[in-house]
Amino acid sequence: MQLADINTPARGAYAQLDELIALRFPAKQLKLGRRNRALSNLAGPVKSNFRGRGIDFEEVRSYQPGDDIRTIDWRVTARTGSAHTKLFREERERPVLVVVDQRNSMFFGSSYCFKSVLAGHLASLLAWSALNGGDRVGGLVFNNDEHQEIRPRRSRKAVLTLLSQISSYNSALPLSSANETGSFAGMLSNLRRITRPGSSLFLISDFRGASDEGAREHLFELAKHTELTALACSDPMESDLPRAGTYAVTNGSERSELHTGNRQLRDSYRLRLQQQHELLRNDLARLGVPLLQASTHQPPFGLLQTYFGETRR
Repeated sequence: MQLADINTPARGAYAQLDELIALRFPAKQLKLGRRNRALSNLAGPVKSNFRGRGIDFEEVRSYQPGDDIRTIDWRVTARTGSAHTKLFREERERPVLVVVDQRNSMFFGSSYCFKSVLAGHLASLLAWSALNGGDRVGGLVFNNDEHQEIRPRRSRKAVLTLLSQISSYNSALPLSSANETGSFAGMLSNLRRITRPGSSLFLISDFRGASDEGAREHLFELAKHTELTALACSDPMESDLPRAGTYAVTNGSERSELHTGNRQLRDSYRLRLQQQHELLRNDLARLGVPLLQASTHQPPFGLLQTYFGETRR
């Protein structure tokens, strides 16, 4: 099995299963349970209603200098005649669901890899890291026509099943008979059905269709009861048309020519993409959901390391 080069972008039009499995080694450097300040800032000024992991009572012991006086157990203190304090243990196990978009809109890339491949690499790193942290890992992989659910389990088999489904859906692209209006809202509806309160969700997509009213409502409900993190996949050519010329383009089922020499067209194209990105950013900020921008020309590990890397002292 070839080890992944974590310092370079993902490559290719299709995700290779052996490469996704090999990402388990660099994933050991990521700690999903630790949200650093940079990630918190992405959530915007409005905080989500979700309050994170709970804490469980563990034991009572004698008070020691430096203990928080708010945790003093007054009943035990009164009974024994000496100060005692409560100790709590953070809830470590939680369901982690990695949601991966493999619709036709993700089957696009201009240099290193397609967005669908980038999504697979991000999902693999997140899934392996969650398993290393002792969490139960599952997910949902979807395209324009269908979806596949993976029940959360604390086992390598669960991660391998998720990666296998990603590879399978990815290898089927592009879908010639796909419903091009593949419902993002429909996927979120399925996600709400299988997600339990307190779960940690990583939604990896290009978020086409996220501005629909139905999708907004589902995102609102998910953000209330889960720890939701959005990872938006993009390609540099999506934000700016290539230099002036005539190009053959396809959506997977139809082919046409694109003339990029018109300055007004280029400006209009750029502005439209900026408006779409701003709308998504504002919608998620209102929900207290951090948005990570992932690009096909950047290493996926580098992005995750910025927000989930181990803190160096």
